[in-house]
Amino acid sequence: MRIGTFVLAAQFPGQGPGEALHRAVRSTEAAEESGLDSVWLAEHHFVPYGVCPSATTLAALLLGRTRRIRVGTAVSVLPNHHPVALAEQAALLHLTSGGRFSLGVGRGGPWVDLEVFGGGLDAYENGFPEALGLVLDWLREARVAGRGERFGFREVAVVPRADELLAGPAGAAPGADGPGAAGPEVIVACTSPKSVRLAARQALPMLLGMHCGDEEKAEMVALWRAAAREAGHPPEVVEGAAHVSAGVAQIADGSGDATELLVKTMPGWLRQGLDAHVTVDGRHRVMRDPVAYTELLCGLHPVGPPRLAADRLAATAERTGITRFALLVEGTGDLAATEENVRRLGADVLPLLT
Repeated sequence: MRIGTFVLAAQFPGQGPGEALHRAVRSTEAAEESGLDSVWLAEHHFVPYGVCPSATTLAALLLGRTRRIRVGTAVSVLPNHHPVALAEQAALLHLTSGGRFSLGVGRGGPWVDLEVFGGGLDAYENGFPEALGLVLDWLREARVAGRGERFGFREVAVVPRADELLAGPAGAAPGADGPGAAGPEVIVACTSPKSVRLAARQALPMLLGMHCGDEEKAEMVALWRAAAREAGHPPEVVEGAAHVSAGVAQIADGSGDATELLVKTMPGWLRQGLDAHVTVDGRHRVMRDPVAYTELLCGLHPVGPPRLAADRLAATAERTGITRFALLVEGTGDLAATEENVRRLGADVLPLLT
């Protein structure tokens, strides 16, 4: 079982972005100190839901602050980036960290980001497969040309090569799980059968959202495996894919204490953050009720005493086959409480899973 944290740098009501980012940095340092496996960083723009606009930049800082823990993006939103620029950053972080960086990518949403960064709605609706293919080519080949509908350029040399990693620091885990292990791990956020099949064709592991229950995640894993077999990937790749399940973790002594705490704190953040999203084309969007959504998350994930938290993680692993977790630990919005939550996740929950 590989337990990591999911860091949004969430700006709670009454806070400034600096406070949220400081909490993100400190919670990562606490995660390494507590023996957790990884930290996954989200990218958001123009909203207090998350105030980190560049997950790769924050990853660079955190990789420099740590020595063992894996740091990944969850996710870098491909329509907001040129895929070659993003792949260059991934190769750089992979090489300079001794193989501790994972590049998570996703399609994002139909937000105003597409207008600001110039990708446009077509990049969101149709451009993800081409962009992902270019990222993978850059991380795997010596020379790359852009021959797609959106990205066209002459063949150029890949510098630095992601497969030139010589030796990582003690305790590091160079490379990825599965194909292309010489370069950084690439993981794909999947929310639909179409994105599941796309990831499976490339044998790329999935990041599955915290709003999904075990049954839905198990169905997506089954679909991924079927599509990967159809694409001709060998059984060891199909069965060994290291998918990641996102969730929420809040550890407390009483069975209702953790839920009560999050129901008091998270809805204010969710309401403020989600309401700030603006669609690029004025399309109607249905927002979740913040209290009901918080209660849903508390019921799905390791929220409660250590034994309950461990049992829920073990149950998800048994039902879905997923043994990697990215858990939101900043649900209180408070730095001291977040650090204590991370500490208890490492000290009180991890030993029950080994």
